[in-house]
Amino acid sequence: MGKLMSQVMILMGSDSDWQIMKKAAIQLKEFNVDFEVSVSSAHRTPEKTLNLVKNFKGSCFIVGAGAAAHLAGVVASHTILPVIAVPINATSLGGADALFSTVQMPSGIPVASMAIDGAKNAALFALQILSLSDNDLKNRLVKFKKEMIEEVNSKDLKLQSLVKEL
Repeated sequence: MGKLMSQVMILMGSDSDWQIMKKAAIQLKEFNVDFEVSVSSAHRTPEKTLNLVKNFKGSCFIVGAGAAAHLAGVVASHTILPVIAVPINATSLGGADALFSTVQMPSGIPVASMAIDGAKNAALFALQILSLSDNDLKNRLVKFKKEMIEEVNSKDLKLQSLVKEL
């Protein structure tokens, strides 16, 4: 992505998670934040997962997993970097199983959890973490928030005109 070191690692337990997790990649790319992406299973490729975590020199992880969703907890158990989990709707339980697995980390193994399939918010949360030491990124996030406010206000104005037509 142009920089020497990725700031964020996006991990997912299966390539089928990419449809959700690419929203995080898109958001990071829009803010020109370097990232890397990998598939690694906490259960099927535990050594690969450990190597990815131990060798990552960036700032934080965004981890997507469905079903048992142990990947974020495994990552968090091997790093002091922030881990942001994205529970993925991958089973007949609608993602509730992944959400519960994610938010039930034991004391001492913190994992921030987004909503089910909340990859875009995971990226925004990572950007907020990174902005603590990057004023340019902080300013871009402030601009992003202002643009959201303007968009909502514009939609409200349109709605108000529709209401007046009743």
